[in-house]
Formats: sequence, C-alpha cells, structure tokens
Amino acid sequence: MAFRLLTAVSAAALFAGSAQAETVLHILHTNDLHSRIEAINEYDSTCDQEAKDAGECFGGVARVAAKVKELRDKIRAEGGNVIVLDAGDQYQGSLFYTTYKGKDVVEFMTAIGYDAMAVGNHEFDDGPEGLAVLADGVEFPVVSGNLDLSQSNVLNGKVENVITLDVGGEKIGIVSALAMDTPETASPGPSVIFQDDIESLKADVQELTDAGVDKIIALTHVGYGRDQVFAKEVPGLDAIVGGHSHTLLGDMEDAEGPYPTMVAGPDGAEVPVATAYAYSKYLGHLTLTFDDNGKLTKAEGEPILLDKSVPEDEAIAARVTEMAAPIDELRQKIVAETASPIDGDRTSCRARECEMGNLVAEAMLDRVRDQGMTIAIANGGGLRASIDQGPVSMGEVYTVLPFQNMLATFQLKGADVIAALENGASQYEEGAGRFAQVAGLKYTVDPAAEAGKRISGVMVMADGEWKPIDMAATYGVVSNNYMRAGGDGYEVFETKAQNAYDFGPDLAEVVAAYLGAQDGAYKPVLDGRITVK
Repeated sequence: MAFRLLTAVSAAALFAGSAQAETVLHILHTNDLHSRIEAINEYDSTCDQEAKDAGECFGGVARVAAKVKELRDKIRAEGGNVIVLDAGDQYQGSLFYTTYKGKDVVEFMTAIGYDAMAVGNHEFDDGPEGLAVLADGVEFPVVSGNLDLSQSNVLNGKVENVITLDVGGEKIGIVSALAMDTPETASPGPSVIFQDDIESLKADVQELTDAGVDKIIALTHVGYGRDQVFAKEVPGLDAIVGGHSHTLLGDMEDAEGPYPTMVAGPDGAEVPVATAYAYSKYLGHLTLTFDDNGKLTKAEGEPILLDKSVPEDEAIAARVTEMAAPIDELRQKIVAETASPIDGDRTSCRARECEMGNLVAEAMLDRVRDQGMTIAIANGGGLRASIDQGPVSMGEVYTVLPFQNMLATFQLKGADVIAALENGASQYEEGAGRFAQVAGLKYTVDPAAEAGKRISGVMVMADGEWKPIDMAATYGVVSNNYMRAGGDGYEVFETKAQNAYDFGPDLAEVVAAYLGAQDGAYKPVLDGRITVK
C-alpha cells in the first residue's frame, strides 16, 4: 500500500501561543522483533508456561500494544505529539513467521497503530514477494530510501523513498536506508537495486528540505555503528532511529552506549541516535524538542523494559493464543527420518565429538558454504537433546535447538580459530557447554594440559584435502549469534571477527532442512574430527 506525502497523526499543537513556540515530539519505537509475536524468556526465545506462571516473561506484541496505547493516550491527553515507528526486521525468528509468512505481522502492527516502518533485510527472506505481503497489507507507509524498485513488478510503488507526516500541524520528514549487504544476507533478487546509503540519504534529506520540511528523522536498518556514521556525514538530520545490530542503549548493565547517543553532525549540531535492542523486550521512547525555527534543542528518553509490570492487551493476547494453535501442529510436522538414534547427550557433546554436534555443524556449513564459509563451530551446550530412530518431527528439532539462535558468519584468522578452540576446551573438566563441535576442520584436545594449551593438530579442509591450519590466513567461519556475541566465553568471535553478520536463518530450521534434504534416512556419523588424548 503506497503512501504519498501527508499522513495525519495528531491535530493537537503543543505550547501554542507561547512566545517561543516549541514543538515536542515523542517517538515510540521498536526494531528487530524477529517474529517474537509471543512473549519471550530471558534468553529471547518463546516463553513457556512455567516461565509465564513465574512472571518471568518479557515483550510480545500484546505487551507492546498495551504500552504504546498507554503512552500514546497519556501524551495526547496532555496535548502532546506522538508517532510510533519500527526500524525493520519484523520477519524471521519464530514459528509464527514460518506459519504465517508476514500476515501475522500485518495484523498486529496495524492493531498497534504504527505510523511508519523501515524495511529490514529479513523482510526479503522470502524474496520481494515476502515484503509485498507487508507493504500491501499494512495501513501505514513502509520506507527505504536507498532501494530502486523501478525494475520490480512486485514492489514498484509499494515502498516509499521519503515520507512526510503531519504531526500537530508540523511536518515531520522520514528518510530511510537499508543495509547495503542485504543481497548477501537475504533474498531481494536482481530486480531490487541498492544505491549508496549515504548518498541516497543526502538526496532524500535535500528533497524534504526543498519542500519546506525542517524536522527530519532517519528511520534506518543499518546498525548502530553505521547510524553514527550517518549522523556525522549526512547534513540536515535531526535524529536517527535505527535497528539491525540489536543494540541495547541506556543506563542498564550491558548497554553499549547512552540512550540516545549524541553524535556531532556535519554542521556542528549534535544528532541523537536511538535504538531499542530487539525481540520486543524494550519499547524505545525518544523525546525531541524543537524551537520555532525547527532547530533541535533537546533530545532525551529511555528504552522501556516490557516485563511483567506491563499488562498485556487482552484482545491481542487472545488473538495470539488463537493463532498459536496451528503452530502446535507444525511442531508435530515430520521433517525427516533417521536410520538410527542421533546422540546429543550432554556428556558426549561437551567432551568429545558427538553425533548431534556433527549433524548441526555440517548443516550450518552446508547452508553458507556458497558464501565462502569453510569452517563451522557450534557450542556443545547448545545441543539439548538426542533424537531417536525413525521419523523426526519439527518439535524434536526444536527440542535439540530450543534457543532460537541464528546463523552468524564472519572471517577469522587461523590463529583466532585456534584461540576459539582453546576456549572451547578451557573448562573441559567442568563439562562446560563451550566445548566446540565442528565441521570443516579437525583438532586434538588434551584435557590434562594447562588451559589455553590444550589444542593441537588443527587441520582444515582445503582443495579437497586436509591441510594444517595457516595461522595468518583468513577463513570463513559460521557459528551462531550467541557465540558470535561472546557467549560461552567466545570473546575472540566478538573482538576478532571481520565482516560479521549475526542474523542469518534460524538454526533449528537450517538443521531441519538439512535433514530433510538427505537421500533417504539420515545416518549419524562419527569420523574422528575431534581426538581426545
């Protein structure tokens, strides 16, 4: 559904009649929900009944809806102005996406009452047709300024380059940009042409400025680091609301920076950059104050934790429950067959080569080998069950891999690959979950040696044969997003990875597809890729 120029948001003017007529704009925003339609637990995966009963759930669209309504009603009752924005990646990450392919997103975003949304890379996971489901279905504009869609018979005219919202009698311009590597991380296809993000933003800002718009917000899906580059290099931006990097900002523990992060712009003015983590756990609330010349004079706010203190919208919660019913059927879906049991017991997978580790690592590598990845490293602790002989259900796969981890790809020096393997063996005597299950390489571990000196004999597959790893060479590695962020002690992935992309497809779905693609029943293997002295 294409939108042009003005979208009415609020008719209330703020501080009308004052000598210095300020305009205060409240921006409520989300990003990277990744199909977390249901509430989530502390690990960002679907909250089970036990956690619900204990009051340990966060987010979900019913909580987002309730908090948005509460704040929007309060702000408007006080004569204020408020818009609700999403910075992309509503798609991909739970069985809701697998089941409804965006129709659920259309329904719930419309019910919440968003005013605009940026395109995220995962909106292209099912090609241009997948994004069209959203763009055709929602009642608000979808924007992405650096996409040339003129050659796409599916998307042409359905995604805006710029938007102007009428907010309390003031024109608020929205510009946008999508990550330039989306063709490598999703499936936009050849008819979607990517233009330089900075140059397109500059042109779109100029277009709005020429039209008399003096309050301009960038709603982006490029990541926190790139957003700060935009703030430094694109003139005329008053604020940036972003997504893609799942960055937590604020005063809380583990935050990567202040909310908002103030960045000196090219004209000397500071530009606030805001983002609100991911998975519906937080609702961002950015408050901007402009003087009567359209100059930003103040930026403040915080991300709001959507924990048990936030009640769910009852109507939306009921609808979520209703739509979850077929998902239970999906969990029963048979996706493959195995010729014999696949051992995923923790005593095996945290201490030695195990059948489940080989399956998962090989499935990961198979999925991204055409992207230049040659090594897979998975944490044994991420494997939570075995699979018995015979038909394999999707529910069984999710029992093995319950964390909704996504594939993460990156480049790593050979020396850092060895450092990662050393970390995997560093708590061997404790049976720690960091133990490395692998594909595309072999190694030997000596549990009796000093931690940090336990790994030897590392070989990599190159040109069809095993060769000693080159400490100085760069290798393409696939892991999961938990490990890439430093989980299980893999700090080397967090600090040394190059060209990292942490938001690939769901690991369980990758493994299910790999199993289903086998010629006949899957045969578990142990081939000596890990030797324990």
